[in-house]
Amino acid sequence: MPSITEPKLISGNANKPLAQSIARRMSMHRGMNVNLVDARVERFNDGEIFVEVFENVRGEDMFVIQPTSNPANDNLMELLIITDALKRSSAGRITAVIPYFGYARQDRRTKARTPISAKLVANLIAEAGVDRVLTMDLHATQIQGFFDMPVDNLYAAPIFALDIKHHFKGDMDDIMVVSPDVGGVARARELAKRINAPLSIVDKRREKAGEVAEMTVIGNVEGKKCIIVDDLCDTAGTLCKAAEHLMEAGASEVHAYISHGVMSGPAVERVTNSVMKSLVITDTIQPSDAILNASNIRVVPTAPMFAQAILNTWNGTSVSSLFEDQTLIPIYEGLYNAN
Repeated sequence: MPSITEPKLISGNANKPLAQSIARRMSMHRGMNVNLVDARVERFNDGEIFVEVFENVRGEDMFVIQPTSNPANDNLMELLIITDALKRSSAGRITAVIPYFGYARQDRRTKARTPISAKLVANLIAEAGVDRVLTMDLHATQIQGFFDMPVDNLYAAPIFALDIKHHFKGDMDDIMVVSPDVGGVARARELAKRINAPLSIVDKRREKAGEVAEMTVIGNVEGKKCIIVDDLCDTAGTLCKAAEHLMEAGASEVHAYISHGVMSGPAVERVTNSVMKSLVITDTIQPSDAILNASNIRVVPTAPMFAQAILNTWNGTSVSSLFEDQTLIPIYEGLYNAN
């Protein structure tokens, strides 16, 4: 049965613009003003995080919007402490909306005497009092099983498909979707199916973490407009090298669609100076000024999808319906042509 309370949003400091955009979208859907709950999330001089909620949240359906991006530890602690504050204030249900789930790359033991940090983070979130999690494009989908609670994992692929159909209208027959490694084939195949495009793979071998020793393009990309698809871009070294190999293999253009723009260190400079014609990322992580000012980097919004997912969670309807075009096109109306 639908809740009798209104959904309430609260945000940490990790991505306030996204939280505010989600609130605006929900206001449009609800036909009434939806604001972020009045609260302060501050730090003492020694770096300790302090949270104070200024509104009554007793019995309310609370949604905490907080990606655990850089600085990952600070943003994770903000999420945990906000949750504790809400729990101790008798909130009815707490959903952690984590657009970007940090520590997701540590989802298994790659060698002896290493942690599975993603599982530890899942335990911390559960212990803090979170009742369910809403996230996007987990690095490894099995992380959903690390939580002993419902986890809704949204996908950027439907948004990317709309964006590609809009920006490459008339050139769809020349599109080739490319996975930057064998592990990302399922993700790339999903987008390829949505836009009815062929699939290619860049097989890479690493000597050590962060360094690629060798790359091989599997598939004929001659004369194709290649679209590299991945879940995150950190330093952009691998991405830019893959783009170079594709151009050397005969691609006419290379573009990239990445769910989470981590963009650490020299990433923006590398992308700007690369052979890539464009890099498209989402706003799950708050983009820096350098990203926003880069000539070949574009940011697509996730607020429409997250706003609808929050409303569906609140009123007990399907979240997976957002994976279908007929559901997604109306909520992105105005951004992309429906055709």
